Amino acid sequence: MIRFFRAVFSIYAFAIFLAVMFLIFPFVIVASFFGRIRGGNIIYSLCRIWADIVLFFCGIWHINYYDAPKSTDHAVVFVFNHISYMDIPLLLKVFRRQPIRILGKAELGKIPVFGYIYRNAVVSVQRSSAGARAKSVYELKSMLRKNISVVIAPEGTFNTTHQPLKEFYDGAFRVAIETQTSVQPVIFLDAYDRLNYKSIFSLNPGRSRAVFLEEVEVDGYTLADVEKLKMKVYHNMENALIRYKASWIFSAAESRSK
Repeated sequence: MIRFFRAVFSIYAFAIFLAVMFLIFPFVIVASFFGRIRGGNIIYSLCRIWADIVLFFCGIWHINYYDAPKSTDHAVVFVFNHISYMDIPLLLKVFRRQPIRILGKAELGKIPVFGYIYRNAVVSVQRSSAGARAKSVYELKSMLRKNISVVIAPEGTFNTTHQPLKEFYDGAFRVAIETQTSVQPVIFLDAYDRLNYKSIFSLNPGRSRAVFLEEVEVDGYTLADVEKLKMKVYHNMENALIRYKASWIFSAAESRSK
């Protein structure tokens, strides 16, 4: 019975998602003529309104917590744990007072209407193509040089391990070192409970929390230190997820019993 009501609620939420998307779409088209920087910033503002409306009508209330202050006066490489289909709308709630660009999968840009908004808002990456990956890295660096922060999920895809995190890719940390830009980790604590990665029909209302962790400086790091930086950030995020008792984390014994 609970699954049935969650499915119905998910369909209701998806209808709101589509309705608001079509409402903002004409404004996105206009904004896209203002270029990748100014136009992109306008599109992010529109998408934040989109996220605000959808999450409100879904009964999801979000709050940010700060183990360390959020960087607002300079660009950083934000990294976050990827655990749910809710991550993108929640990212739009987390980062409010500064320009950002999210690194996202190129495949989503093929979806009608949504794909147009997506392509004009994110830095897209097609992992199967070395040339496309290099182009994405170039664009990320360009954004950082323009004092626009970038947002990357270093796990690359959903963490389905029931451990705090799955292993990280090098990309975010290589970009940080090459541009001498500090890394600030952000952990999502409730996205998994709001919409499980196992099904898009598992949406349910409730709280959403994000925690900003201490900024990791990269002064003096070289490309030989990518692994060192990656593991430092990994352990900071892992320890924080354990400390905040993230719900998807099972012990080894619990994992075997699932």
